[in-house]
Amino acid sequence: MRPLTEEETKIFFEKLSKYIGENIKLLLDRPDGTYCFRLHKDRVFYVREEIMKLAGNIARKNLISMGTCFGKFTGSQKFKLHITALDFIAPYAKFKVWVKPSAEQQFVYGHHVMKSGLGRITENTPQYQGVIVYSMNDLPLGFGVAAKTTQECRRADPMAIVSFHQSDIGEYIRSEEKLL
Repeated sequence: MRPLTEEETKIFFEKLSKYIGENIKLLLDRPDGTYCFRLHKDRVFYVREEIMKLAGNIARKNLISMGTCFGKFTGSQKFKLHITALDFIAPYAKFKVWVKPSAEQQFVYGHHVMKSGLGRITENTPQYQGVIVYSMNDLPLGFGVAAKTTQECRRADPMAIVSFHQSDIGEYIRSEEKLL
């Protein structure tokens, strides 16, 4: 386990800022303690500093996980956000998409959000902006990218894609061995 390099931090924070903007600092300086991001086996973990210091006593090859895995770096040094970060990112989301109950299952199975399944969308959402997808009961279901602006969504046909699927809570079952 080690701190992220400057380049890794830049890539990671750019990805996070697509979803929560400047609220990244709220993740690090919380009232219940100080948290940090650490890299272990190409995965970025969000961990409390006290836990990180205790984990330092364990050999790297024996350490499987610590804290919450936010995602991983691919071989080409791109960052993929994992669904395990959803509970930490959702409260700070700048842009949100709510899906109708009839479209929830489709999204959780890995499909994009269509206009016919769109319940609401945050005002002034720009195109290709990271969004958090919610059920109509305000339960976070996953991550997406806005395929259209809010204004384009209003006049789109029912089969048009309004949010591209990135990750969803169904991945806990579909790919649990990759999430660690």
